[in-house]
Amino acid sequence: MKLVVTEKNDAAEKISQLLGAGSPKRDKVYNTPVYRFTVEGEEWVTIGLRGHILEPDFAPQLVYKKRGGWRGVDANGEVLEANVPDSLPKPPFKKRKPFTEDGVLLSTWKMDALPYLVYAPIEKLPKEKDIIRSLKNLAKKADSIVIATDFDREGELIGSDALSQIRLENPDAPVSRARYSAFTKEEITHAFQNLVELDDNLASAGASRQDIDLIWGAVLTRYLTLVKFAGYGNVRSSGRVQTPTLALIVARERERLAFVPEDFWVIRGKFDDDGIEFFAPHSTARFKVEAEAQAVMEHVEGAITAKVVDVAKRKRKQNPPAPFNTTSLMAAAAAEGIRPARTMRLAESLYMDGFISYPRVDNTVYPDSLDLADVVNRLSENPAYAPYCKQLLASGPLHATRGKQEDTDHPPIYPTTAASPDVLGPAEFKLYNLIARRFLATLSDAAEIEGTKVSLDVNGEIFAAKGDVMVHKGFREIYPYGMKKDEQLPALEAGQVIGFGGAELTKKQTEPPARYSQGRLIQEMEKLGLGTKSTRHAIIERLYNVSYIVNDPIEPSALGMAVVDALDRFAPHITTADMTAELESEMDNIAKGENTRESVVAHSRALLGEQLAELMPHSEEVKEALADAVAADAYVGKCPKCGKDLQLRASQKTRSMFIGCAGWPECDVTYPLPKGKVESTDQLCETCGMPMIKVTPFRSKPHMQCIDPECETNREPDVEVGLCPKCKELGKTSKLIARKNPRTLKRSITCENFDECQTRYPLPQYGELTATEEVCEHCGAPMVIVTTNRGPWKLCPNFECPGREIAAKEKEERKAARAAKKAAAKKAPAKKSSKAKK
Repeated sequence: MKLVVTEKNDAAEKISQLLGAGSPKRDKVYNTPVYRFTVEGEEWVTIGLRGHILEPDFAPQLVYKKRGGWRGVDANGEVLEANVPDSLPKPPFKKRKPFTEDGVLLSTWKMDALPYLVYAPIEKLPKEKDIIRSLKNLAKKADSIVIATDFDREGELIGSDALSQIRLENPDAPVSRARYSAFTKEEITHAFQNLVELDDNLASAGASRQDIDLIWGAVLTRYLTLVKFAGYGNVRSSGRVQTPTLALIVARERERLAFVPEDFWVIRGKFDDDGIEFFAPHSTARFKVEAEAQAVMEHVEGAITAKVVDVAKRKRKQNPPAPFNTTSLMAAAAAEGIRPARTMRLAESLYMDGFISYPRVDNTVYPDSLDLADVVNRLSENPAYAPYCKQLLASGPLHATRGKQEDTDHPPIYPTTAASPDVLGPAEFKLYNLIARRFLATLSDAAEIEGTKVSLDVNGEIFAAKGDVMVHKGFREIYPYGMKKDEQLPALEAGQVIGFGGAELTKKQTEPPARYSQGRLIQEMEKLGLGTKSTRHAIIERLYNVSYIVNDPIEPSALGMAVVDALDRFAPHITTADMTAELESEMDNIAKGENTRESVVAHSRALLGEQLAELMPHSEEVKEALADAVAADAYVGKCPKCGKDLQLRASQKTRSMFIGCAGWPECDVTYPLPKGKVESTDQLCETCGMPMIKVTPFRSKPHMQCIDPECETNREPDVEVGLCPKCKELGKTSKLIARKNPRTLKRSITCENFDECQTRYPLPQYGELTATEEVCEHCGAPMVIVTTNRGPWKLCPNFECPGREIAAKEKEERKAARAAKKAAAKKAPAKKSSKAKK
């Protein structure tokens, strides 16, 4: 039996379908799905992991012996090697946490343990125990093993960890590696016909990243949390890549805060040529002195004609874009409103379904082995692309643009088969359409733009009009993203006199540097060597999740700025990109076989140890800075009872958020928070004068809301929606009333005879409620209409209604029908084409 190990269950199923002689047999080993099939009479089994099945963690304890020195001790009492510097104090210690008589307890979050945590030994622990058990069971019966995880550092490490578990049961079976870039039959067949060896260096590079990120993340996060463990959001996250990325955002915000705007004046004239109106600015684009601008206005006052002094035309080319790698895809998608984290989730889904190639790549040069004409032929099956594809194929041999980055791991991101909105969901197709059009654009010729510059004289004052017209669309015919509209001027000739309709003087101010968009930040991170193609989007998402940044374009919170300022003051190397980029380079050298995991991890520990030694003596100062920032971010307004600050707070029992007074327990004023993302504002309610908050419900537009649930703006009238079906069974007639609870802000439909029948149905928190005269055919509850900005929908409010199960089944059937469409689209035969030359 040949055992094939993939990174995910979906990949295991796809490979079994693409390689098998017939349909694969779905099976389970313990609780893990596997797929059995035959290849040339041989039994094959594919099993999908769930990403990493092992995870690194610190040994829970360090102990010191005079003879052996420092050693780690795991949970089972096994001894692990440790390399702790002599500069750290040695036992005997007084028995006070985190210290024991002969060592240090590393699992306790204590400040005194952090210098030892930097050098704590790391062990690999089971993360997916069920999958490991299934993997070992199959390993016993395997004659050979193929590792078929994603081909990158992380995938190589996942495969290496899986192999380590297989070897515990089957130490002798031959092992090989399948490398592929797309889930197409041709690609997968080629990969399994050309198996290679597992790359131990690449796996070691991935393991070193795991170790380094664990050490830096754990030590810095514990430090920041311990210096200020209270209030709005307790854990203060930090990390090797996260912190310098946050520092970039804060540095830009500091530039904006330090920026002093300067006044300037602009003059725009209105012109007319035989009824065609156009505008042109004065040749002095910005007047820094108002008097000079006023002098120009006086010169042109009363003029009704302008003379065309000069007409200059110049053609310029706009070259087609380079192929997509991960960074450029995320940047382009962000410009179209898809956040980087979501872009990668959608891209992963498209890849697993066989619509695009592997989406985590640095390469921007198509390999010679990629049949460009064949891909164009496949895309021509989509009617929207068909005319352009035929035009490309008819124009002769295809030549693709080349980006600056070239490697041999994977090709740039390209579409592997045709898709349409009928096959993919709206979000998936939006990203697929971007990728497909980008691929076709890379095979196209340049666009040609004709620029016209006209100089106009009005009483001795020169105005300059500019216009651009696309004279040859080239790649812009298929790739309109970021395209400017034509700004065409009327046909003018030097010496011609045209109409002048007066000028307008406007006062403006210089603008501060723009904040980073998510797409622009991804590009800056790549430029500085922060993170990798697979992690940059997740780092940004993490900064949002821990409330260090808000909005897009990105704005740092007070806490985010305080964290960077504190670290930058006392341990500046943590906030700079240089040290992180240095470690990234060293990890690259591990992958090349020019360095070792042990030496790189040891170097990173030493760097962190130096920075921690700088931070520890200044804990009180860092604490004060974080405390002020926490209060600033949590501030909502003034308490109407005692005048102290109202703050966003977390319940110690439920961890849910509410608004409470900083004067607690003396002042017990609290207000509930609605569901969704809540942000404080500086606005006050016009009705009652209480603070307003900005509320963004899930998948809905934000709105402003008064924090006082008793305010008239928050009150909702009770709505009678029908009769209680339970009371009806008891021979009674009781009304069902929809109302909002001012204490909890929850809405529900409650029977007026609730004490007896206990009938209550929950309602969505948002949306205008309208009663109907209908009752649910399944349970007899009254049907209601809820209207939000996404439109009205009719629903049965009974969560125990049998109709919910029926609706869920219908939804699954629709999902299965869409999956069948996807499968049919992928199985559709591609048009034959000759191989294109590069």
